[in-house]
Amino acid sequence: MELPLGDGTIDPRLDRCDVTIARPAGGETVDVRAAAERALDDPLGPPLADRVDPDDEIAIVVTDVTRKAPDDVLLDVLLDRLAEIGVAREQVRVVIGLGLHRPMTDAEIEAMLGPHADLAVNHDPESVVEVGTVSEAPRASEVASGEAASDADVPVEIGESVANADSVLSTGVVEPHQYAGFSGGAKTVVIGAGSESLIRYTHGPEMLARDGVRLGRVEGNPFRETVDEAGDLAGVDLSLNLTHGPAGVLGVRAGDGRRVVSELASIARDALSVPIDREFDAVVCGVGAPKDANLYQATRGATYVALGDRNPLRDGGRLVVPAALPEGAGDGTGERRFARRLREADDAESLYETMREGYEPGAQRAFVVARVLRDHDLYVTNSDAPAIVEACLMHAADDVSDAIEPGSEVLVVPDALNTLLVDAN
Repeated sequence: MELPLGDGTIDPRLDRCDVTIARPAGGETVDVRAAAERALDDPLGPPLADRVDPDDEIAIVVTDVTRKAPDDVLLDVLLDRLAEIGVAREQVRVVIGLGLHRPMTDAEIEAMLGPHADLAVNHDPESVVEVGTVSEAPRASEVASGEAASDADVPVEIGESVANADSVLSTGVVEPHQYAGFSGGAKTVVIGAGSESLIRYTHGPEMLARDGVRLGRVEGNPFRETVDEAGDLAGVDLSLNLTHGPAGVLGVRAGDGRRVVSELASIARDALSVPIDREFDAVVCGVGAPKDANLYQATRGATYVALGDRNPLRDGGRLVVPAALPEGAGDGTGERRFARRLREADDAESLYETMREGYEPGAQRAFVVARVLRDHDLYVTNSDAPAIVEACLMHAADDVSDAIEPGSEVLVVPDALNTLLVDAN
C-alpha cells in the first residue's frame, strides 16, 4: 500500500488494522497536447479566431504551483493557435493566478512554463482594476429555498495586466474543490488574478454556510455561480482546461468557461466517485506534491474527506494526513493568516464560533479546518514541521502507523483530493 509524500511515496504498515482502500475507477486517459488541439478544433462555443483579433493584447491566466496541471503544454498549444491567427508572441502576457498564495520564484516559473517562462509575471493582488460588481443577494438557485443574503454589491477587481488586456484566456484544471464544487473556468481568473474583495466574499462564512456550496457540486452552487458572474465582468474570452484522475489526464475542453467546467466535472465525477457503505475509525488521506508543500494546502486532504458528500468517519473518528510540509504552514498571505488563526485559538469549537462572525481573506481554510476539528482529531504525519502542526490545533506523528490505534477499521484514500466519497445507498 503506497501513499504519496512529496514527490515520492511511503508504505505505511497497518498490519493489525482492518484496512479498506478507496480507489476510484480512474477512467480512460488522453494525451494532453493532442486532446488540447482537438478541444480548440471543436470548442464549446465560438472558435478562438472569432474571439481574438490579430492586433489584440492578450492576457493568459495560468494556475500557480499549488495546482498540478501541465500548464506548459496548454500554454504552448494556445500560443501556437494565437500565432496562426496573427497574434505575435510579444502581444501575450502570461499571468500566474496566485490569489493570495505566495509569488512563484523564477526557478519555479521556469520549471512550470519552460520556454515560455519569459512571458510570465506573478499576479499582484495590490495592483487591480474594478471591472464591475456582483450582488450578495440570493442566487437563482437559492430563491426557492428562501435563503437570505444582504443586498450589498461586491467589487470585482482584476489585476491590471488582465483588466487592461483586449482578450483574456485561461488554462487550468477542473478538479474537486471544497467550495466551487470543481475548480477551473472563470475561477482561475477572478480568484487567481483577483483581489481580496471577491475572495473575502466568496470565501466568507456566509457564503461557505450556503446549502449548495460543497465539494463536487457545480449546478445550484452559489459560489460557482458568483465566480462565473464575475468572469463575465472580467471578460474571460476562452478557457482551456483539463481534468485528471489517478492514472493521468482524462479530458481537455476549450471554450465558454461554464460549459468547460460542466463537461469536465461530469467526466471527473464518473471517474473519481467511490461508494461508501459503512463507517470507519480512521481515514488516511493521501495528498502528495504539490499540495503537501505546506499545512494550508495539505489540510485539504482532511476537509475534502470529512466535508464531502459522504463523511466515512464514525463519531470521534480521526483523520490522518501524511504530508512533507517543506514550507511549514506556508509563506503566502492566506497561509500566514490561516496559521495565525489556528495558533492563537484555544480550541476548535471557540475558533469556529469566533470565525462565524467573519475573517480576513485567506483565513477561510482555518474556518473549514476548525469545522472539521470540532468532530475529529487530525494527525499530520511524516512532516518536516511537527512543531507547526502541534501549534495549529492538530497532532503530529512520525509515521501513519503511529497515528492509528491497533485494531482500528481504516479507510485509506490514496488520492484524497481526487476522490469523491459518495453514499452507496
